Amino acid sequence: MRNRQLGLSLGGLVIGAIVLVFVILFGLKIGPDYLEYFTIKEAITAIANSGESSPLEIRKAFEARQAIDDMPSIKPSDLEITHEGGATVISFSYRKEVPLIGNMGVYMDFQASAAGH
Repeated sequence: MRNRQLGLSLGGLVIGAIVLVFVILFGLKIGPDYLEYFTIKEAITAIANSGESSPLEIRKAFEARQAIDDMPSIKPSDLEITHEGGATVISFSYRKEVPLIGNMGVYMDFQASAAGH
């Protein structure tokens, strides 16, 4: 009696490899935009906690960070600066379009806020 062999067929291997390649390519397309978002979020959190209080000082501090880090999606003038309960709140929001294949793409909306102590 032959025992039934278990394993992966060549067709299954090819289909799995194709799916894996598409997932990796998708991640490589949208990954840099998420890294930029987290860099911007980290920058406004650090600025909010640094004690800067006037909008001009906050925008200058953000511009200085922007010169070091790669954050082309947002400008210092795009920051919304408010004062709530004695704390300075810095927030931003923007939309990013990432083309994928042909006329298909992905829209990503990013927004965050940080309040200083």
